[in-house]
Amino acid sequence: MAAETIPLTYKGHPLRRKDNMIYYGSMADKYIILFQILSSKKVGDLSVADRVSVQLQLTDPDLTRTRDRVVKRAEKDSLYAAMDVASVWLERALKEK
Repeated sequence: MAAETIPLTYKGHPLRRKDNMIYYGSMADKYIILFQILSSKKVGDLSVADRVSVQLQLTDPDLTRTRDRVVKRAEKDSLYAAMDVASVWLERALKEK
């Protein structure tokens, strides 16, 4: 019997990780957040992000260049701080009509 995986979510939006990039939100929505872990440090046995780039991006498939997709960007000194600002950006962007 295969184990059922439960998707990771934060404040009702899915999180997906690929290497040093984390996608927050659904591609079915108009906007998503892209986190890029720029550097990390060791704390005990764990690797902890200490520089994270945050980008609010459009999911429009007609925009081929990444530069055209980016609406807002910031750089934070922890993943917690990045998640904090990203959740506000994504909620506000998705409420726009």
